[in-house]
Amino acid sequence: MPRIGRLINTENDDILLDQVRWCDSFLCKLMGLMFRRKLAHREGLLLVEPFASRAGTTIHMFFMAFPIAAIWLDNEFVVVDKAHARPWRPFYAPCKAARYTLEASPTLLDRVQIGNKLRFEA
Repeated sequence: MPRIGRLINTENDDILLDQVRWCDSFLCKLMGLMFRRKLAHREGLLLVEPFASRAGTTIHMFFMAFPIAAIWLDNEFVVVDKAHARPWRPFYAPCKAARYTLEASPTLLDRVQIGNKLRFEA
């Protein structure tokens, strides 16, 4: 059963997302948000890698019908990069090694800054 939790910005205790799916299996990461028609405003997907890297947290936007916020976090859940990812682009990669990739509504980009520390609560 997938872990569902919420994501909080520890800088101001702002609840960023209410419905975040912890995605650490190969199949979950492979599918990501592909073929979805939309993503709810307070919903997200947290792709989890076994260790931090740039290559392992690169995402593609093939078969996506909508843009997303891609937010990369290091081992301590500190934001190391973010991007407004558009459909059908071949790839987006973080500028620094990351362990987690958060995919959510593009509106989240205005609420999260590089250097912010986030927290996942199941």
